[in-house]
Amino acid sequence: MRRQFVNDPEDVVPEALEGFAAAWPRHVTWNREPSYVLRAEPATDKVAVLSGGGSGHEPLHVGFVGRGMLDAAVPGAVFASPTAMQIRAASLAADTGRGVLHVVKNYTGDVLNFRIAGELLADEGVRSDIVLVDDDLATDTDDPDGPGRRGTAAVVAVEKVCGAAAERGADLPELVKLGRRVVAGSRTLSVALAAGAHPGQSRPSFELPEDRIEFGVGIHGERARERRAFGPRRALVPDMAAPLLRDLDLSRGDRVAVIVNGLGATHDLELYGLFGEVGKLLEEAGISVARSLVGSYVTSLDMAGCSVTLVRADDEFLDLWDAPVSTPALTW
Repeated sequence: MRRQFVNDPEDVVPEALEGFAAAWPRHVTWNREPSYVLRAEPATDKVAVLSGGGSGHEPLHVGFVGRGMLDAAVPGAVFASPTAMQIRAASLAADTGRGVLHVVKNYTGDVLNFRIAGELLADEGVRSDIVLVDDDLATDTDDPDGPGRRGTAAVVAVEKVCGAAAERGADLPELVKLGRRVVAGSRTLSVALAAGAHPGQSRPSFELPEDRIEFGVGIHGERARERRAFGPRRALVPDMAAPLLRDLDLSRGDRVAVIVNGLGATHDLELYGLFGEVGKLLEEAGISVARSLVGSYVTSLDMAGCSVTLVRADDEFLDLWDAPVSTPALTW
């Protein structure tokens, strides 16, 4: 049985956003109704970069609102898409007259509501476009009519790089081209040792035997297509990284950014150990770790697990990755 710091489960998201805004007043403001988070000091004369999705993945996306990354984030209820009207309102608030880039993880509800919001914005004379993030290799199938790969931790790289380019004055078509190129060069695999529990619930969303792991789990607790034996990380990491290398067709001399991400209840001691294993494997393959990010950035409530993301890194990507950023969850 799990216990949580919750008043009423129905109030978890608004109470968290109220506290979040109070904790980071130099970075963000929260609009209660409709709910969205904006930069405390709105930008001028730039394309606005906006993202959003269900809550329960914090610090994504609200934690990345600030100079050098997002101009606004739109949180839905736990694991539920924000509404089109929320997205429309946040876009209008963030728009400086140069258009709005929507960075959207590939989930049916998110895609539908961001597209509707784009149509509403067009009716009001506001240009917008979408970069769809679909990096989850575990959901890669040959079904042309399927939903496609899910969006996971590569969204952080897209938001960082597009946010930096927008600060430098890139126009909307340039940002769309850039974001889609980053997505095309990104793949992620995730594993879980234990599922997360929804606010107010004492039991996790699925049970997992102690000797098994969920290999390819989704960030909403979606079950993986297979379970594998639990073992030391030196055995797990090659199973996670090798498919990413193959799918990205990476070879000796290539450079990557590596994101080792905790899914909510995995300690940094474990995550840095995992990153060390990934680094050794890439070094043996002759692939350079050009940049890295280790920590819990795209979570799934209190799921015990991790994801590994590889992103192809060229000179432009690295220049934009290194550009200054100042947000509650990412600053350099």
